Amino acid sequence: MADVDLIRSRLTEHPDFPKKGIVFLDIFPILRDPLVFEALISHITQHLFSHTLGLSATKKIDVIVGLDARGFLLGPILALRLGAAFVPVRKQGKLPGQCIQASYEKEYGTDTFEMQADAIKPGQTVVVVDDLIATGGSAKAAGELVAKLGGKTLEYIFIIELMFLKASSKLDAPVYSIVQSDD
Repeated sequence: MADVDLIRSRLTEHPDFPKKGIVFLDIFPILRDPLVFEALISHITQHLFSHTLGLSATKKIDVIVGLDARGFLLGPILALRLGAAFVPVRKQGKLPGQCIQASYEKEYGTDTFEMQADAIKPGQTVVVVDDLIATGGSAKAAGELVAKLGGKTLEYIFIIELMFLKASSKLDAPVYSIVQSDD
């Protein structure tokens, strides 16, 4: 697990961001180091090939869904490596054309995610990717969008999982995270 240790070593902690009492784990130092970024992408790709494909009856991942906005940094690269489509999930009002919506709870109210209505075909297999899972609200909303279009979420992939929030129990498919934090 040398790659996991390398990835973890590049995460930077920012105390009291975005508000007092929260320690923000910053993934951007990973992206500034091409070797570490490649280790991250290779680690996820290896997991997808060695584990996630086995969850699919067709042994194929059709779509990588990336959550706004850090999922956009990983999703297209993973999609290219898998020969899959990339579909963005954006905040309300950011995508053109007909969209479907799912709302989720945030710390101070609700927010709404959207996906273009023709982005996923019924029966397609999907992996949802983002940088971090905390409460799981945004990931759950993305899973709801996939389901509304008839897709099957095989797995949710995150760089970081805040274990003490137990968000994976709210999702409709297994979670894979590279770095688990209990803080």
